[in-house]
Amino acid sequence: MKKLEGKVAIVTGGASGIGLGTVLRLAEDGAAVVVADLNEEGAKKAADEIVQNGGQAIPFKVDVSNEEEVKAMVEKTIEAFGRLDILHNNAAYSPIADKGVPEMDVDMWDAVMAINLRGPMLGCKYAIPEMRKVGGGSIINTASANGKVGDYERTAYSASKAGLMSFTRSVATQHGKESIRCNTVLPGLIVTPATRRKFSTELMELMEEGNLTPYVGGPEDIAALVSFLASEESRYITGQEINCDGGVLVRAGAGAIMRYIREKESK
Repeated sequence: MKKLEGKVAIVTGGASGIGLGTVLRLAEDGAAVVVADLNEEGAKKAADEIVQNGGQAIPFKVDVSNEEEVKAMVEKTIEAFGRLDILHNNAAYSPIADKGVPEMDVDMWDAVMAINLRGPMLGCKYAIPEMRKVGGGSIINTASANGKVGDYERTAYSASKAGLMSFTRSVATQHGKESIRCNTVLPGLIVTPATRRKFSTELMELMEEGNLTPYVGGPEDIAALVSFLASEESRYITGQEINCDGGVLVRAGAGAIMRYIREKESK
């Protein structure tokens, strides 16, 4: 029996990158999956791939900052699969315009907070009552290594991810006795098609140098961690922040490398 057999999961931002890697892994491990994303076509493609491989999945178009749409997402999950056990709050917004504080566009700041912080809150608001009905569940929030350190840019993004870590601890504290666990995963550099479009080969090599591992991670690395946290194998883990970053945060001088990368990007 697969470790997530009989479980039902929602993954937001599930059409690409880390989210896509996660929906494929959860389905492989036996879960029925709702692929939730603003990109309706991408969500449908991911769900179709799972079904073609013998799994269960449906797509759902959602703006995670919109309460009515998040509520409808959970309702559709119950309608399709009858229960909800796993919520992976993964959808995020990291705009190029996210710079330093004096240059901050307030509307952009609010948009980042709406997706990166209000979105997971709304997901939990509507998922937790359904998890209670089945005797518990697991919530996994995708934060970032940026939420633990200062950054030369991405001020709003970093602040939102730090807030998400605090939110995770509150959910874990409030619902642990109901067998509802909540943890945060903190990816470092994860190589996706979007990453490759954004960074040159030289910059990728510099980022790799900042890691303790001899390589950078892929979506499958985060997906493996999410699947573990979604399963009963992690039943004694809640309220935690788990780095999956190749060790970049423990290396002295990593900040200097990132500063050099940012300066190279801007030229």
